[in-house]
Amino acid sequence: MKIINFFKTVAVACLMTGAVWAADQGNAVEAEAMAKKAVAYIKANGPEKAAQEFTRGTTFKDRDLYIAYTDLSGNVLGHGGNSKLVGKNLVGLKDPDGKPFFQMLVDLAKTKGKGWSEDYKFLNPVTKKIENKAMYVERVDGNWIGVGIYKK
Repeated sequence: MKIINFFKTVAVACLMTGAVWAADQGNAVEAEAMAKKAVAYIKANGPEKAAQEFTRGTTFKDRDLYIAYTDLSGNVLGHGGNSKLVGKNLVGLKDPDGKPFFQMLVDLAKTKGKGWSEDYKFLNPVTKKIENKAMYVERVDGNWIGVGIYKK
């Protein structure tokens, strides 16, 4: 009986730890909700104010979720994960495996208007590690916003 109780205790501890870990990172539902909130913010406040809020503000940052705001040529207008990317054209950027992921994101915005990207690898600003990531992209006017989720 003691052995069964021990395994029950371990199982509960594992489940609780997994729940805490999962709460420490964003999920697909939260990413899409943040993206839609960002689109509404752009429409209500204009692209310049939105770019500043996405980059410097706190409204659109939640754990490892943040906004990437880019034009359809690949120029970064705002970025909640790394402000040093603002003003740079990333269309030629590849992940560590050589995947041209940024062009993939731009193409998704241009052709479908919204949806999830294929997986690619990117630096997680919370863990400071290269991790698998997928991004939800949504076009707004002549630009697009994206919110990615890291997959461990």
